[in-house]
Amino acid sequence: MSSNFDLASRVAVVVGGTGTLGGAMAHALGAAGAKVAVCGRNAERGGERVAELEKAGVTAGFFPVDALDAGSVAEAAEQIESDLGPVHALVNAAGGNRPDATLAPGADFCDLSQQAWRDVFDLNLVGGSLLPSQAFGRAMVRRGAGSIINIASMSGMIPLSRVVAYSAAKAAVLNLTQFLAREWAEKGVRVNAISPGFFPADQNRRLLMNDDGSYTERGEQIINHTPMRRFGRAEELGGAVVWLASDGASFVTGQNIVVDGGFSSTTI
Repeated sequence: MSSNFDLASRVAVVVGGTGTLGGAMAHALGAAGAKVAVCGRNAERGGERVAELEKAGVTAGFFPVDALDAGSVAEAAEQIESDLGPVHALVNAAGGNRPDATLAPGADFCDLSQQAWRDVFDLNLVGGSLLPSQAFGRAMVRRGAGSIINIASMSGMIPLSRVVAYSAAKAAVLNLTQFLAREWAEKGVRVNAISPGFFPADQNRRLLMNDDGSYTERGEQIINHTPMRRFGRAEELGGAVVWLASDGASFVTGQNIVVDGGFSSTTI
């Protein structure tokens, strides 16, 4: 049975692999035997991530990518195939939010910046799924095999207060995931999504936790709504990403795998 989850000799690409969650998924894929291409804009952090992977015995490389630049993504796809081999799995982990696309308490939705809205959609939908899926999916379709894993969000399923643009953009990522799953199913390419619950990372840590490690008011609200009564740990996304990348999920496409400690199952 374990052979179903073995990624030995396969190449996995993590766009956004320099971040906290993307980095944890890169490590999980490497531990399952994959050669890992870490993609991102920050060469220093990319180099550090690759060094960590290599120290763990993983064949890895850093490939600079601006996920919002189609030419940059296409160039990386070509270089990765040349250096590491044909890509089997693509994890689209790039994304994020902007303060000016978030409604402060008491703010009026009608005053929300249209430019900030567009920027958040570009980052999460265009760079966070569309362009990498096109660049790497083209070769997967040609070979008749591959797995694309979009990183969506709990807020794409259940619109959260204040993060209006981010929630809408992640909902669009889920919709695109289902579209591509249907489009490429007969071509051997599976397309799924993972929706993490609340995982403290570089971008949201201050929103969830104070400097002393205690929870913010927002963090308390989330914990009280989460049956497991804690935030997720980045490495807890590893099982889902390895499963979706592997032959263990060979009949799974168009799905959204929720890893949230029960948050989405809770009402009152």
